[in-house]
Amino acid sequence: MFDRSQQPRANIARVKRVAVVGSGGAGKTTFARDLSRRTGLPVVHLDHLYWKPGWVETPSDEWRIVQDERLTADEWIVDGNYSGTFDVRFRRVDTIIILAPSRWRCLSRVLRRTITNHGQSVQAPECPERIDVKFLLWVWRYQKNSRPLLDFAIEQNAGASKVIELKTPGEVSQFFECLGP
Repeated sequence: MFDRSQQPRANIARVKRVAVVGSGGAGKTTFARDLSRRTGLPVVHLDHLYWKPGWVETPSDEWRIVQDERLTADEWIVDGNYSGTFDVRFRRVDTIIILAPSRWRCLSRVLRRTITNHGQSVQAPECPERIDVKFLLWVWRYQKNSRPLLDFAIEQNAGASKVIELKTPGEVSQFFECLGP
């Protein structure tokens, strides 16, 4: 949970490599864009890199290489999960921001995004939004099935990185208020 006493204005000025993670529908992309606007750090959207046209997945060996190549810069915000490659990112970050709203909020956001943008490519080029039951189940079960993988990856790979968890829209707003305009 975000604690105002952490003085993010002073701390965020020193960040150079930030990972934004959380369930589908947690608000990672929006958060990463807002953080980029406030810090000037460029954003790397993993969904844009992972998904090939028609929702074709990048093979796992190629996926590690893609991330290695894209995260060689000194400064970035990386937006996305992909638990099989947390180690690639977490060994390089100085800050991990976990967005952890309730599964109801995440699921409602995913459904709203899907309905609002049905047929449009929002997550990745040439990958039109559609109802994906497997993805909806992943969102619903995130806390039980995927969150332990995230916590383990942080424990194993994040070293001295700062970890900030934001659970509510109010905590996200408070975080950004402390950063300033």
